[in-house]
Amino acid sequence: MKATSIPEALATSTSTKASQQVRWILASLSLSMLLSSLGTSIANVGLPTLTHVFNASFQQVQWVVVAYLLAITTLIVSVGRLGDMMGRKRLLLAGIALFTVASALCGAAPTLNMLIAARALQGLGAAIMMALTMAFVGETVSKEKTGSAMGLLGTMSAVGTALGPSLGGILIAGIDWRAIFLINLPLGILSFFLARRYLPQDQQARNKADNKASARFDHIGTLLLALTLTAYALAMTLGRGHFGALNLALLLAAILGAALFILVETKVASPLIRPALFRDITLSTSLAMNTLVATVMMATMVVGPFYLSRSLALSDAMVGLVMSIGPVISACSGVIAGRIVDRMGAQATVATGLVAMVTGAFALALLPANLGITGYIIAIAILTPGYQLFQAANNTAVMQDIAPNQRGLISGMLNLSRNLGLITGATLMGAVFAYVTASSGIRAATPAAIATGMQITFIVAGVMLVMALGIAGTGRLLAKSNHTV
Repeated sequence: MKATSIPEALATSTSTKASQQVRWILASLSLSMLLSSLGTSIANVGLPTLTHVFNASFQQVQWVVVAYLLAITTLIVSVGRLGDMMGRKRLLLAGIALFTVASALCGAAPTLNMLIAARALQGLGAAIMMALTMAFVGETVSKEKTGSAMGLLGTMSAVGTALGPSLGGILIAGIDWRAIFLINLPLGILSFFLARRYLPQDQQARNKADNKASARFDHIGTLLLALTLTAYALAMTLGRGHFGALNLALLLAAILGAALFILVETKVASPLIRPALFRDITLSTSLAMNTLVATVMMATMVVGPFYLSRSLALSDAMVGLVMSIGPVISACSGVIAGRIVDRMGAQATVATGLVAMVTGAFALALLPANLGITGYIIAIAILTPGYQLFQAANNTAVMQDIAPNQRGLISGMLNLSRNLGLITGATLMGAVFAYVTASSGIRAATPAAIATGMQITFIVAGVMLVMALGIAGTGRLLAKSNHTV
């Protein structure tokens, strides 16, 4: 038997320790990803209950979800940039701590308005966690394993999405609605200590960054983006399903704000988002597809609980259980999806995932009307694995060739596009559902009206996914054309 030399033994030991360190790092990042996704999904299942507890309308309780998403969306790019400038580890630790404290405030909120405010604060913490998690993958995982790492993060996101409805339904039925927020406390504490122990120390020149951070940070761009997105969300939510003069004014304000934001970004020395980045075909098409896909997925989380509880008359616990079926399937396929990306390539996997999602969306519009809960489950079981394939492939396509000093920024932009889609799903798609089901209020809608709202909403969703598939094909042709030239 061949003896192992001392240098070989040392190299093996070093390699083993490095591999173990990467595993703990990925475990820490995965828990952060789980918490941020859990923060969205666990609140959705509680919306029907909150309408009764606070005697509120569907549009009012929507803001328990929208406030969280809006806070994330307005800050996701900014915190990604701050992480690149000031150091990602300490900023991530601050984000986890903020998320945990805000969860306690949500659980203690005595009124709907205070709950919405606490959810916005929770969203600030989640923005930091989401932006920096993906950026850390680029620092710790080799390029050829990026797809697998993205698949793992996608798995944890799906686990959070799955845990939210099922755990939320059980907690509401067995304890109280406040428990759906307080459950984050032990998870947040564990996430903080794992991140503090295992994440690599910041490599930036801290003193230099600290001295120049305020000069380099785009405060005007950040404020304009926040105001624009707030106007957009209000335009989609106010009016109880009716699009009136106030909605139109807010939508015009959002359009004007977007135009002004773009103008400012072309003028400032250090913009929040450089307009030149959108000339990259891979990036721009990925962002557009990400927005459309997230819109559809959020529609399933917002509309689903109302259809299951009001049209099919399921209990809170059963609503949570049924809603968790698709994400559980998605969670089980996440790592596999990442490996498929590494083998097949990102572009082919994106197309495959979108085709599955188109099929699932139209199935949601058609099958439940004929097969009831069985049809709903079949459609969701088609839609969610397709989403997992798309997400792993799309994130890999964008992140694997990014320069180290731009990882936080680009990760923030990916999350921005996703959360723009989530806001659209929670507001625009929610408005479509509310308008079709009942003009007098969602609580007064009949089961048949809610079933009709479900059908129309997912016909619209299916059309959006067909558009995403068209964008994928067009982007691929343009990329080939540029390479040829």
